[in-house]
Amino acid sequence: MPVDYAYDGSVAVVHLARPERLNAVDAGLTRDLVAALRRAGDDGARAVVLAGRGRAFCAGHDLKEEPAPETALQTRERLEEIQEVTRLVRRLPAPVIAAVHGYALGAGAEFALCCDVVVAAEDATFGFPEVSVGLSVTGGISKLLPQLVGWARAKELLLLGERVSGSEAAAMGLVARCVPSGEHESAALGLARRMAERPALSLSLAKQVLDAGLDSTVDGAMLREVEHALLTSLSGEGEGPREGFNRG
Repeated sequence: MPVDYAYDGSVAVVHLARPERLNAVDAGLTRDLVAALRRAGDDGARAVVLAGRGRAFCAGHDLKEEPAPETALQTRERLEEIQEVTRLVRRLPAPVIAAVHGYALGAGAEFALCCDVVVAAEDATFGFPEVSVGLSVTGGISKLLPQLVGWARAKELLLLGERVSGSEAAAMGLVARCVPSGEHESAALGLARRMAERPALSLSLAKQVLDAGLDSTVDGAMLREVEHALLTSLSGEGEGPREGFNRG
Protein backbone atom coordinates (compact mmCIF):
# COMPACT_ATOMS: atom_id res chain seq x y z
CA MET A 1 0.00 0.00 0.00
CA PRO A 2 1.42 3.43 -0.90
CA VAL A 3 0.01 5.00 2.29
CA ASP A 4 0.11 3.63 5.87
CA TYR A 5 -2.45 4.61 8.50
CA ALA A 6 -2.33 4.23 12.28
CA TYR A 7 -4.62 5.59 15.00
CA ASP A 8 -4.10 5.41 18.76
CA GLY A 9 -7.51 6.70 19.81
CA SER A 10 -6.41 10.33 19.76
CA VAL A 11 -3.81 11.01 17.05
CA ALA A 12 -3.85 9.56 13.53
CA VAL A 13 -0.49 9.09 11.79
CA VAL A 14 -0.44 8.89 7.99
CA HIS A 15 2.77 7.84 6.23
CA LEU A 16 3.44 8.16 2.52
CA ALA A 17 4.90 4.72 1.86
CA ARG A 18 6.68 4.42 -1.49
CA PRO A 19 10.20 4.73 -0.05
CA GLU A 20 11.80 3.02 -3.05
CA ARG A 21 10.52 5.97 -5.15
CA LEU A 22 11.11 8.64 -2.47
CA ASN A 23 7.31 8.63 -1.99
CA ALA A 24 6.83 10.11 -5.44
CA VAL A 25 3.20 10.76 -6.32
CA ASP A 26 1.26 8.44 -8.57
CA ALA A 27 -2.48 7.84 -8.85
CA GLY A 28 -2.43 5.13 -6.17
CA LEU A 29 -0.64 7.28 -3.60
CA THR A 30 -3.00 10.21 -4.11
CA ARG A 31 -6.05 7.96 -3.90
CA ASP A 32 -4.81 6.29 -0.72
CA LEU A 33 -3.84 9.62 0.88
CA VAL A 34 -7.35 10.92 0.28
CA ALA A 35 -8.76 7.73 1.81
CA ALA A 36 -6.47 8.00 4.86
CA LEU A 37 -7.48 11.60 5.55
CA ARG A 38 -11.15 10.65 5.28
CA ARG A 39 -10.54 7.74 7.64
CA ALA A 40 -8.93 10.09 10.19
CA GLY A 41 -12.08 12.21 10.07
CA ASP A 42 -14.34 9.16 10.41
CA ASP A 43 -12.28 7.90 13.36
CA GLY A 44 -12.69 11.24 15.13
CA ALA A 45 -8.94 11.84 15.36
CA ARG A 46 -8.12 14.87 17.50
CA ALA A 47 -4.95 15.56 15.49
CA VAL A 48 -3.25 14.08 12.43
CA VAL A 49 0.44 13.74 11.52
CA LEU A 50 1.46 13.40 7.87
CA ALA A 51 4.99 12.03 7.27
CA GLY A 52 7.01 10.03 4.75
CA ARG A 53 8.75 6.67 4.96
CA GLY A 54 12.38 6.25 3.99
CA ARG A 55 14.70 9.05 2.91
CA ALA A 56 12.15 11.71 1.93
CA PHE A 57 8.76 13.18 2.65
CA CYS A 58 7.71 13.24 -1.01
CA ALA A 59 9.80 13.94 -4.11
CA GLY A 60 6.84 15.16 -6.17
CA HIS A 61 5.20 13.53 -9.16
CA ASP A 62 6.77 10.31 -10.35
CA LEU A 63 8.19 11.57 -13.65
CA LYS A 64 10.06 8.30 -14.28
CA GLU A 65 6.82 6.42 -14.78
CA GLU A 66 5.45 6.60 -18.31
CA PRO A 67 2.10 8.41 -18.02
CA ALA A 68 -0.89 6.41 -19.14
CA PRO A 69 -2.90 7.88 -22.04
CA GLU A 70 -5.67 10.10 -20.71
CA THR A 71 -8.66 11.93 -22.06
CA ALA A 72 -9.16 15.53 -21.00
CA LEU A 73 -11.87 14.34 -18.60
CA GLN A 74 -9.54 11.74 -17.03
CA THR A 75 -6.82 14.37 -16.61
CA ARG A 76 -9.27 16.67 -14.84
CA GLU A 77 -10.39 13.84 -12.54
CA ARG A 78 -6.76 13.06 -11.64
CA LEU A 79 -6.03 16.71 -10.92
CA GLU A 80 -9.17 17.09 -8.83
CA GLU A 81 -8.10 14.13 -6.70
CA ILE A 82 -4.81 15.94 -5.98
CA GLN A 83 -6.81 19.05 -5.08
CA GLU A 84 -8.95 16.94 -2.78
CA VAL A 85 -5.96 16.45 -0.47
CA THR A 86 -5.89 20.17 0.33
CA ARG A 87 -9.68 20.32 0.56
CA LEU A 88 -9.76 17.44 3.05
CA VAL A 89 -6.99 18.91 5.20
CA ARG A 90 -8.94 22.16 5.41
CA ARG A 91 -12.25 20.39 6.12
CA LEU A 92 -10.94 18.12 8.85
CA PRO A 93 -11.94 19.41 12.29
CA ALA A 94 -8.56 18.23 13.61
CA PRO A 95 -5.29 20.01 12.91
CA VAL A 96 -2.92 18.28 10.50
CA ILE A 97 0.82 18.51 11.21
CA ALA A 98 3.30 17.71 8.44
CA ALA A 99 6.61 16.11 9.49
CA VAL A 100 9.01 16.80 6.62
CA HIS A 101 12.46 15.40 5.96
CA GLY A 102 14.47 14.96 2.79
CA TYR A 103 12.77 16.08 -0.39
CA ALA A 104 9.45 17.91 -0.37
CA LEU A 105 9.26 18.90 -4.02
CA GLY A 106 6.38 19.84 -6.29
CA ALA A 107 3.30 17.94 -5.17
CA GLY A 108 5.26 16.90 -2.07
CA ALA A 109 5.73 20.53 -1.06
CA GLU A 110 2.05 21.11 -1.79
CA PHE A 111 0.99 18.20 0.44
CA ALA A 112 3.14 19.60 3.24
CA LEU A 113 2.17 23.26 2.95
CA CYS A 114 -1.58 22.62 2.88
CA CYS A 115 -1.22 21.25 6.43
CA ASP A 116 -2.00 23.42 9.43
CA VAL A 117 1.52 23.22 10.89
CA VAL A 118 4.73 22.11 9.16
CA VAL A 119 7.70 20.77 11.14
CA ALA A 120 10.79 20.49 8.92
CA ALA A 121 14.05 18.70 9.61
CA GLU A 122 17.21 20.65 8.89
CA ASP A 123 17.92 18.27 6.02
CA ALA A 124 14.56 18.95 4.36
CA THR A 125 14.57 20.42 0.86
CA PHE A 126 11.54 22.33 -0.37
CA GLY A 127 11.06 23.34 -3.98
CA PHE A 128 8.60 23.89 -6.80
CA PRO A 129 10.12 22.50 -10.03
CA GLU A 130 6.83 22.55 -11.95
CA VAL A 131 7.73 25.42 -14.29
CA SER A 132 11.10 23.89 -15.17
CA VAL A 133 9.46 20.60 -16.24
CA GLY A 134 6.48 22.18 -18.00
CA LEU A 135 3.88 21.55 -15.32
CA SER A 136 1.68 23.75 -13.15
CA VAL A 137 1.21 23.96 -9.38
CA THR A 138 -1.80 22.46 -7.62
CA GLY A 139 -3.01 22.10 -4.04
CA GLY A 140 -3.96 25.76 -3.61
CA ILE A 141 -0.30 26.82 -3.68
CA SER A 142 -1.06 29.83 -5.88
CA LYS A 143 -2.96 31.21 -2.85
CA LEU A 144 -1.14 29.59 0.07
CA LEU A 145 2.46 30.28 -0.93
CA PRO A 146 2.16 34.11 -1.17
CA GLN A 147 0.31 34.08 2.16
CA LEU A 148 3.24 32.24 3.75
CA VAL A 149 6.28 34.00 2.28
CA GLY A 150 4.99 37.12 0.51
CA TRP A 151 4.29 37.87 -3.12
CA ALA A 152 7.85 38.58 -4.29
CA ARG A 153 9.43 35.52 -2.64
CA ALA A 154 6.58 33.27 -3.87
CA LYS A 155 7.25 34.38 -7.45
CA GLU A 156 10.95 33.61 -7.07
CA LEU A 157 10.22 30.16 -5.69
CA LEU A 158 7.77 29.29 -8.46
CA LEU A 159 9.36 30.98 -11.48
CA LEU A 160 12.96 29.96 -10.72
CA GLY A 161 12.27 26.65 -8.98
CA GLU A 162 14.79 27.50 -6.27
CA ARG A 163 15.19 24.95 -3.49
CA VAL A 164 15.40 25.92 0.18
CA SER A 165 16.54 23.93 3.22
CA GLY A 166 14.47 23.29 6.30
CA SER A 167 16.26 26.07 8.19
CA GLU A 168 15.83 28.51 5.29
CA ALA A 169 12.16 27.57 5.04
CA ALA A 170 11.66 28.36 8.74
CA ALA A 171 13.48 31.69 8.41
CA MET A 172 11.22 32.84 5.56
CA GLY A 173 8.01 31.63 7.21
CA LEU A 174 7.42 28.76 4.81
CA VAL A 175 7.23 26.31 7.74
CA ALA A 176 6.39 26.72 11.41
CA ARG A 177 9.60 25.30 12.87
CA CYS A 178 12.84 23.55 12.02
CA VAL A 179 14.30 20.73 14.13
CA PRO A 180 17.53 18.70 13.99
CA SER A 181 17.63 15.99 11.34
CA GLY A 182 15.86 12.84 12.48
CA GLU A 183 13.66 14.61 15.03
CA HIS A 184 10.95 15.85 12.65
CA GLU A 185 8.46 13.06 13.30
CA SER A 186 8.84 12.97 17.09
CA ALA A 187 8.49 16.76 17.17
CA ALA A 188 5.35 16.63 15.03
CA LEU A 189 3.87 13.87 17.20
CA GLY A 190 4.60 15.93 20.30
CA LEU A 191 2.74 18.90 18.83
CA ALA A 192 -0.14 16.66 17.73
CA ARG A 193 -0.54 15.19 21.20
CA ARG A 194 -0.46 18.64 22.80
CA MET A 195 -3.14 19.86 20.37
CA ALA A 196 -5.23 16.74 20.95
CA GLU A 197 -5.41 17.65 24.64
CA ARG A 198 -7.01 21.03 23.86
CA PRO A 199 -10.80 21.45 24.01
CA ALA A 200 -11.94 19.92 20.73
CA LEU A 201 -14.45 22.58 19.67
CA SER A 202 -12.15 25.51 20.37
CA LEU A 203 -9.29 23.79 18.56
CA SER A 204 -11.41 23.07 15.51
CA LEU A 205 -12.89 26.57 15.37
CA ALA A 206 -9.45 28.17 15.70
CA LYS A 207 -8.31 26.17 12.68
CA GLN A 208 -11.46 27.02 10.73
CA VAL A 209 -11.37 30.73 11.43
CA LEU A 210 -7.76 31.04 10.30
CA ASP A 211 -8.39 29.03 7.13
CA ALA A 212 -11.54 31.01 6.35
CA GLY A 213 -9.62 34.23 6.89
CA LEU A 214 -7.58 33.42 3.78
CA ASP A 215 -10.74 33.70 1.73
CA SER A 216 -12.59 36.56 3.42
CA THR A 217 -12.56 40.26 4.14
CA VAL A 218 -11.68 41.60 7.59
CA ASP A 219 -15.38 42.28 8.22
CA GLY A 220 -16.24 38.71 7.24
CA ALA A 221 -13.51 37.39 9.51
CA MET A 222 -14.81 39.40 12.46
CA LEU A 223 -18.36 38.13 11.91
CA ARG A 224 -17.06 34.56 11.91
CA GLU A 225 -15.07 35.23 15.08
CA VAL A 226 -18.24 36.35 16.88
CA GLU A 227 -20.08 33.21 15.73
CA HIS A 228 -17.25 31.00 16.98
CA ALA A 229 -16.99 32.87 20.29
CA LEU A 230 -20.69 32.26 20.86
CA LEU A 231 -20.27 28.56 20.13
CA THR A 232 -17.31 28.14 22.49
CA SER A 233 -18.98 30.14 25.27
CA LEU A 234 -22.06 27.91 25.10
CA SER A 235 -20.22 24.59 24.78
CA GLY A 236 -19.04 24.40 28.39
CA GLU A 237 -15.89 22.52 27.37
CA GLY A 238 -13.62 25.37 28.46
CA GLU A 239 -14.49 25.33 32.16
CA GLY A 240 -11.88 22.74 33.17
CA PRO A 241 -9.05 24.23 31.07
CA ARG A 242 -9.83 27.73 32.40
CA GLU A 243 -9.62 26.51 35.99
CA GLY A 244 -6.24 24.95 35.27
CA PHE A 245 -5.04 28.13 33.54
CA ASN A 246 -6.11 30.29 36.48
CA ARG A 247 -4.21 28.02 38.88
CA GLY A 248 -1.08 28.62 36.79
